[in-house]
Amino acid sequence: MYGDPIEVWTREGQPIRFVWRDRVYVVRRVLDHWVRSREWWRTSETDPGERRFWRVEATPDREIGVYELRYDTASQGWLLLRAWD
Repeated sequence: MYGDPIEVWTREGQPIRFVWRDRVYVVRRVLDHWVRSREWWRTSETDPGERRFWRVEATPDREIGVYELRYDTASQGWLLLRAWD
């Protein structure tokens, strides 16, 4: 588990590429996608407080790994949560 902030490029809201530890990873395949709402006491009227998760196969070169990415609608930030190389 990491929780590292990452920069992500998307197409139609789905991650297609991300930078982690100064390396560019190309998403080869989305394995899973789910959305979780924040607890009602942590949301505001302007933001539903969703967190969107993607489990993807991605590679910076030839080796493909599985990575779990999270987008937080409140902060509009991305995190790399987990990596299985």
